[in-house]
Amino acid sequence: MFGRAPTKSDNTKYYEILGVSKSASQDDLKKAYKKAAIKNHPDKGGDPEKFKELAQAYEVLSDPEKREIYDQYGEDALKEGMGGGGGGHDPFDIFSSFFGGGGFSGGGGRVRRQRRGEDVVHPLKVSLEDLYLGTSKKLSLSRNVLCSKCKGKGSKSGASMTCAGCQGTGMKVSIRHLGASMIQQMQHPCNECKGTGETISDKDRCGQCKGEKVVQEKKVLEVIVEKGMQNGQKITFPGEADEAPDTITGDIVFVLQQKEHPKFRRKSEDLFVEHTLSLTEALCGFQFALTHLDGRQLLIKSNPGEVVKPDSYKAINDEGMEAYDEDDDMPGGGAQRVQCAQQ
Repeated sequence: MFGRAPTKSDNTKYYEILGVSKSASQDDLKKAYKKAAIKNHPDKGGDPEKFKELAQAYEVLSDPEKREIYDQYGEDALKEGMGGGGGGHDPFDIFSSFFGGGGFSGGGGRVRRQRRGEDVVHPLKVSLEDLYLGTSKKLSLSRNVLCSKCKGKGSKSGASMTCAGCQGTGMKVSIRHLGASMIQQMQHPCNECKGTGETISDKDRCGQCKGEKVVQEKKVLEVIVEKGMQNGQKITFPGEADEAPDTITGDIVFVLQQKEHPKFRRKSEDLFVEHTLSLTEALCGFQFALTHLDGRQLLIKSNPGEVVKPDSYKAINDEGMEAYDEDDDMPGGGAQRVQCAQQ
């Protein structure tokens, strides 16, 4: 009995995905896959679809039998069942084989996908003088760090058991009776393992962290407020939030909150000051000294013969805020405007 010969289809796509030639050796395939997979790993902010395509391409081309079928007949032949199929494995399992079965988390067995820890956001009150002159503030914070003695395992032996209370899920379901024929189901973290899904025997608990896997650490962060920064601007310290096992550490973020100034108002890079003039000053001329944010005295005066109308503005160029730009080392300057109101 003779079967139908497979039709030829695309046999270059997998090589293009990995960025190698059709004559690439097994070592070339490994290097290309490893480099591209690290770059596109979803836990590092990569493209999940690209990560999946890389795993599928490597799975086929790293198998001599599948590669021969692919080179001769293309992708469709593998989908039809020749050579045992292609792309059937979990892309994270394939990735884990390059890192001793631990992926980015460095553990053993099947790769454990790391979740990202939450960012910790702190408001930071600053004065308009701080934003005009620039300043630095040292802040002492407490955070959780992985226990150095047990390396975040919580036990002396490094072993743990599946929690019997939640069967390793980390969650429990409780039922609440609301009436004769009504019940409410509520899901909450397991109180026996604190939502970890693991328990550690009392005798095996780490003496330093008492099985908690983390300990508290005090750290002083110096927050640099640069000239020209804005109200609501964020200053980020990457990876300085609470640490936890199998978790990518989040960031500490300070959000600038400008305190109200008794004299100046800020709009973008310009500074505004209100000043009341008498009728004589508005008609015959005026001058007065204005104390700037850095303590300098600026002489504000009208031009000869100038008649000042109510609610008019007078600008002093280059005396406003510096224009802050993270990518620009040469900031410009705004103007200072005096709004004149007739008394």
